[in-house]
Amino acid sequence: MAAAGASALRPHLALLPAGGGGGGGGGTRSYALQALSFVSPLLPHCGRRRRCVLRSKASSSPSPPPSPGKEAVAVPTAESCVNLGLELFSKGRVKDALEQFENALELNPNPVEAQAALYNKACCHAFREESNKAADCLRTALRDYNLKFGTILNDPDLAPFRASPEFKELQEEALRGGEDIGSGFRRDLKLISEVQAPFRGVRRFFYVALTAAAGISTFFTIPRLILAVQGGDGAPDLLETVGNAAINIGGIVVLVALYFWENKKEEQQITQISRNETLSRLPVRLSTNRIIELVQLRDITRPVILAGSKASITRAMQRAERYRTELLKRGVLLIPVIFGASQKTQSKPRGFGSSRSAASAPSVGDDFEKRTESIAAKSRLKAEERFKADIVSPEQWESWIRDQQESEGVTPGEDVYIILRLDGRVRRSGRGMPNWNDILQELPRLEELLSKLER
Repeated sequence: MAAAGASALRPHLALLPAGGGGGGGGGTRSYALQALSFVSPLLPHCGRRRRCVLRSKASSSPSPPPSPGKEAVAVPTAESCVNLGLELFSKGRVKDALEQFENALELNPNPVEAQAALYNKACCHAFREESNKAADCLRTALRDYNLKFGTILNDPDLAPFRASPEFKELQEEALRGGEDIGSGFRRDLKLISEVQAPFRGVRRFFYVALTAAAGISTFFTIPRLILAVQGGDGAPDLLETVGNAAINIGGIVVLVALYFWENKKEEQQITQISRNETLSRLPVRLSTNRIIELVQLRDITRPVILAGSKASITRAMQRAERYRTELLKRGVLLIPVIFGASQKTQSKPRGFGSSRSAASAPSVGDDFEKRTESIAAKSRLKAEERFKADIVSPEQWESWIRDQQESEGVTPGEDVYIILRLDGRVRRSGRGMPNWNDILQELPRLEELLSKLER
């Protein structure tokens, strides 16, 4: 996996009609849209995000119920339907909320209202585990209403959707960077690649400049070569002219080859960065039965992924138990991935933190707040004794492992282990199961200076 060195901007979206008229609330409303594009998502992000909502700033308290006369003449608007849907959603009435979001889309919404309705409709479908419908809503919002792909990547309430094959398809569409969706996502991946290889652009500039210089020199050398071949008085020396032409042509060939080689390396790097992003979003269940995404454990654990047959992993886990105390001091978290195992989970991922009941899910607020680190949540994570985590969505884990094996030239399905660093990058990988004595010698304890430099 590639470096997670680029810092993450945690995307947020605010859909707020600006209340006019000061305290009277009688002014007109205008809509503002704020969005932060996605860059490297490998930094940890705990804490809950508030959902997309259309609401007047002028009224912080709920409005009193309308009188019967007003209710009779009230005309629903796209904004009112979105807000009503969010209210129903917060009460666990997901089916009724879906109807309101669909009504909003039929009431000639402006682009901001349409984006809000589509996105919240997708979150409803994700909550109901209707991944196909969620993907359709998000695809439309991405294509037609300028939804940022980073919003999908960083919303904890879409964690169930990100564990589905439909999300992988949507991400691959974004990676291709077509006109429909994903151009921003593709651009952000290229920015991360440039951070990891800062002199690639400089090298390509010199390749182009030197190729142009060699081409100009060749342009003037060819007439001299023709005169040298014809011979006669005043003709240039044939051997010298042929040598100059060969140097120019050979330089052009080498420089063009280097340019295309740099492009190929960049594409490979972007593919690896995308694969790292997929890994960071894969959910695991801790010993406390908390379901979180792997990225939340960054900086406080060194995940060791053990992938292979059940017998091989069982033996490796039993041997690791002998070194449990020392491995915990080094922040090791074992993640077994048994190929072909059908694991039936009692609870399913509902986003960050513990699972939610219908009455309290999902989180809804006034706007999309900028995601921040929760000190209390991170302290709880540090306090938990984590030695083993169970995977959620085993099909997605197996798919990621097989993609990684193919990229490293390993036969898919073969027993492998992958050790991650505290910053999320791959420290080491290999065939078979790890030797725990070697792991203890290699990994520094969490309080040591080398571990602090690794973060």
